[in-house]
Amino acid sequence: MSRQIMATQAPEPFNPGIPMKREWGTALSALRRLLSNGDDTEQVFRIMRALNGDVTQKNYRKLLTVPGGGKLAYRRLELAERLSDRSWIDGFAEGTVGAAYRSFLDATGYTAKGLEEVSMNAIGVEAFTVEHPYAWMGRRERDIHDLWHVLTGYKADEHLGEACLVAFSYAQTGGLGWAFIAAGAALKSIRITGKLDFLRAVIEGYRHGKQAGWLHGEDYEALLAEPIDAARRRLDIAEPRAYRVAQASLAEAGLTGI
Repeated sequence: MSRQIMATQAPEPFNPGIPMKREWGTALSALRRLLSNGDDTEQVFRIMRALNGDVTQKNYRKLLTVPGGGKLAYRRLELAERLSDRSWIDGFAEGTVGAAYRSFLDATGYTAKGLEEVSMNAIGVEAFTVEHPYAWMGRRERDIHDLWHVLTGYKADEHLGEACLVAFSYAQTGGLGWAFIAAGAALKSIRITGKLDFLRAVIEGYRHGKQAGWLHGEDYEALLAEPIDAARRRLDIAEPRAYRVAQASLAEAGLTGI
């Protein structure tokens, strides 16, 4: 009697060149967890993974078309490493983007390496470490998030600031995951506050993202050396007025989050 030996098929290696299928159930489950605990950053990465499809690939291809973008892609600078060089960060003159980023790090205790660790805990090491141009772009998208907080003025250690920045990020990148988070946060704010100030700030964030220059195409080493007010003018990043109104409204209601 012959015996058939079934070979165990090895799982396919992760290929960033193949767009991820959208997983609405995963995204909804992660959004519920995020809205119940706005500090659970891992859920953000799970939502991005579930809904963003081929947005990273599209943004990489766009990067190759903008002035200087091809050079950035060719160099493949790892921003998490660069932004973790405290001696470099400490060297920026007062009034620059780099100095504002330094103040951000000191005020929040956040680090580029910390965000890197959260992302890998959320969706696995391979998704971010595989040697592929799109994987590099994904790391770049992750690592500039806190720099966008600095540039836009949206605070990272409050739910309102994060909601406004994810709306801004949706306008900039087209990533559906960002829109999903922004909408969920805005709807929850209406239920909790009974007011529309939070929603108006989120809508403003989206509009400002549409208005601004394409921040993915920036050379961030050079940008950090620019005076921050000049950089905001050059990039057409508007003053977040509705955001300030919503901040005051939440403070008046005694709310630090939603």
